[in-house]
Amino acid sequence: MRATGAVRCWAEIDLAALRHNAVVAQERVGPKAALLAVIKANGYGHGLPAVAEALSASAEIFGVANLDEALAARAVVPNAILILGPALPVERTEIARAGFIASVSNYDEALGFAGVARQAPVPLNLAIDTGMGRMGVRNVDAMTTLKKIAGIPNVQIHSISTHLPSADDDAEFTQRQLREFSASVTQIRSAVPGSYRVHVLPSAGVLGFAAHAYEIVRAGLILYGISPLPEFQNLLRPAMTLKSRIVLLRDLPIGASVSYGRTFTARKPMRTATLAIGYADGYPRALSNRGAAVLIHGVRCPVLGRVTMDLTIVDVTEVPHATVGDEAVLFGQQGEQEILASEVAQRASTITWDVFTGIGSRVERVYH
Repeated sequence: MRATGAVRCWAEIDLAALRHNAVVAQERVGPKAALLAVIKANGYGHGLPAVAEALSASAEIFGVANLDEALAARAVVPNAILILGPALPVERTEIARAGFIASVSNYDEALGFAGVARQAPVPLNLAIDTGMGRMGVRNVDAMTTLKKIAGIPNVQIHSISTHLPSADDDAEFTQRQLREFSASVTQIRSAVPGSYRVHVLPSAGVLGFAAHAYEIVRAGLILYGISPLPEFQNLLRPAMTLKSRIVLLRDLPIGASVSYGRTFTARKPMRTATLAIGYADGYPRALSNRGAAVLIHGVRCPVLGRVTMDLTIVDVTEVPHATVGDEAVLFGQQGEQEILASEVAQRASTITWDVFTGIGSRVERVYH
C-alpha cells in the first residue's frame, strides 16, 4: 500500500525490513537465546499492531511498557508479553488475569501480584539494578529478595533481568557491569534453583556484547533498522521512511528572510519549497538552523530557518524541476541518497528513539 497524492505527510514502514533485522539480532546471539522484541511506545512509532504481527514468528516474547500496551499487543498476537515497567496496584488484577509477565523490583510488589492471582500463578520478572538506577532491586540484595519471592504462593519466577545504561557509549563500564552481574547470576542460581531465565542485553548489547546473551535478549532499536553502535549499521535495514509533499514553491530575492525569528536571510536569489510537515508531526524543531536537509528528487535540500508547527521550508534551488505535490523524504532513502533517522537525531541534539517515538498521530502509517 502506498500513500495517495492527498496525503500530506506519512511514514512508510517496510515490514520485510523488520523481519530482516530480527534475523540479524538472532544471528548475533545464536539460536539458544530467545528474542524478546521491544514494541513499546507504539512500536517505536512504527505502529504496535503491525510491528507485532510482522514479528510474531520471530519473537518468542514481546516487551511493552505498561498494561495498555500489553492489551493492544494481545489483541493481535498470541505471543508471551512482558511488561517492562512497574505496574500500578490497580493494574495487577488485569495483568494477572491476562497472564502477562510482570516486572517487579521488590518483595512487596510480588506479594501484591500473589494477592490477585486466581486461576494460575502470576509470572514475574525480577528486575535487578546494576547501574541503571531506574527500577529493580539492588544487586547486593537480589539473591535475598529472590529467595523470599520464590516462597510466595501464586507467583512464578519467569526471569531475572538487568539493564545496561551505557552499552552504546561506555564499553569499559559495561564490561565491568556484565562481569559483576554474571557473578551474581551464578550465586543466585545456586541459592535459588529453578527454570527461570536471564536477560540483560538491549540492542547495543546484542550488537556489541553478544557473549552475554543468556537465555533471552531484548532487541529494540535494531529491529527498526538503526544501530546504536554506528559500526554495525550496515547489517540493518531501516524500516521507516518519513515523507511529506511540497505544498508551495516560491522565489526569494536577496535579503528575504525565512520563518519565525527571521533566523535565515537569503544571500542570493533562491527557490524554496514549503513542506507539509512540522514539529507537530514529529519533525524536530531543534533541527532549525542545524544543517539538516531533506531529499527531493534524490537531491539533499537544506532546511531553511526555523521548523514550524505545520510547515518546513527547504532550499530547492538545485532542483529546478521540483513541482507542487512532489515527495520529500525527511529521513529514509530516495534514489541513491539516504538520510538516516540517526542523522536527524544527531542534528537535533537528541537520540533516534526520541525521533521515532515523536512521530505524530496525524502522520499516516503506510505498510508494505
